[in-house]
Amino acid sequence: MSSPDFIDECRIFVRSGDGGRGCCSFRREKFVPRGGPDGGNGGKGGSVYLVADRALATLLDTRHRKFFRAGRGAHGSGARKDGKWGDDIEVHLPLGTVVKNDDTREVLVELLEDGQRWLAEEGGRGGRGNAMFATSTNQAPLTVESGDEGHERWLRLELKVLADVGLVGFPNAGKSTLISRVSAARPKVASYPFTTLQPHLGMVESGGARFVIADIPGLIPGAHRGAGLGHRFLRHVERTRLLVHLLDPEPCLAGGDTERTPETDYDALRGELAAYSEELAKRTEIVCIAKADLVPDPAERALLAEPLARRGLEPRWISAASGEGIEALVQRLAREVGKK
Repeated sequence: MSSPDFIDECRIFVRSGDGGRGCCSFRREKFVPRGGPDGGNGGKGGSVYLVADRALATLLDTRHRKFFRAGRGAHGSGARKDGKWGDDIEVHLPLGTVVKNDDTREVLVELLEDGQRWLAEEGGRGGRGNAMFATSTNQAPLTVESGDEGHERWLRLELKVLADVGLVGFPNAGKSTLISRVSAARPKVASYPFTTLQPHLGMVESGGARFVIADIPGLIPGAHRGAGLGHRFLRHVERTRLLVHLLDPEPCLAGGDTERTPETDYDALRGELAAYSEELAKRTEIVCIAKADLVPDPAERALLAEPLARRGLEPRWISAASGEGIEALVQRLAREVGKK
């Protein structure tokens, strides 16, 4: 469910069609002044709609095509013939797209359901022909209306992935490996930071329950201010219903970085989430210490997990490499998602 060209933010220009001009025309008829007015109305301009489409995963299509213009209405003609309405245009976008006014950054709509349709700009009204202005005292009007002009503006599109479970952790914590173990998703896995530069979604099934898990780009201190992948990471976390903190014990093993422990990593992750959004800090969470295969000694595991356990967090050890704790974690996630 991932894409090599994951685009999660772009701008588009939308313009609705102008309305057609009304017609000034008279039919030839005996005893009727000037034959009687029979000018038709102009057609309504086409409108621009944004449509949620579950078949799309990114904003790639709108990155390559920025301008969307609906058709203009045709002019009216004689014999009371109204002009043809301009063609509407639909812009298909992936589920989870947030649409903002590009100038004010006001949120206009969030496209969350497949087929949801939102009117971005309505087409201009068609002008009235002279037949519409005939009265008992003015039986031969020359008045007609020009059609209203269409409307235009720039919109900002931001995509937030829709997932039930979000994996959060520092770069190289093992998130990609875990999602490849529990689902059919195959994100890039390598032993250097920021392997994951885009969210990946995987469908997980357990005991008849199905849920979507998201492997989201790694977090670093200062992300809430835009450091690293910054807001691009945190934006995607906003929509997940449950967070799994994946903590990496490797930095502090065997003479490594003594300042980085599972506890300090957890505090750093929580700090970034809280700084970005208080609501995120209140989200249900499960704390896991990854790469259990690197810490086979139960005593060493207890020493690393004890500071977290003292805080009532009940960290669980898992290993995507050996499979330890994976099935139990999946079952726990299924139960938690089922409660919501």
